[in-house]
Amino acid sequence: MKNNHSEIFTPGSIIGIMGGGQLGRMTALAAANLGYRCHIYTDEINTPAAQVSEQVTIASYEDIEALTQFAETVDVITYEFENIPLSTANLLSQLKVLRPSPSVLAISQHRAYEKDFAIQNGVRVAPYKAIKGIDDLEPAVKMLGTPCVLKTCRFGYDGKGQIKINSFDEIEP
Repeated sequence: MKNNHSEIFTPGSIIGIMGGGQLGRMTALAAANLGYRCHIYTDEINTPAAQVSEQVTIASYEDIEALTQFAETVDVITYEFENIPLSTANLLSQLKVLRPSPSVLAISQHRAYEKDFAIQNGVRVAPYKAIKGIDDLEPAVKMLGTPCVLKTCRFGYDGKGQIKINSFDEIEP
């Protein structure tokens, strides 16, 4: 495994960034100001991060050949968002130092796992209730009160995958 947490990457090193969105752009700009170079890996053309980086690979996040070639061109790899396939993170961690690790990525990909991890590590979080199905919704809203927000556990961001529940009447069939 290449995930050596004590390795130091000095300015001039190439940071591989998985994802080409706004966070990747901000990361690439900050890295450039510190003397690092960036190579973006994205599955979309003309992304914000690609516009400010020296190198860009456009391919599927599951394209093993493209991922391997990408890893060969960088010194360290990170993500700009959490929706990278875990299998991709596992592959990349075998090829290069990957920060954060695949185990951290797995936690960040599921909102309930994130909350549980935070609580287990002494972080205070807002009241919440994880629900597994429609039958869990009514008791959860009763426990939390209204207004409350129903969020998807996976693939939600920037308001996507969220519904505000203003009153208990909104959940009755």
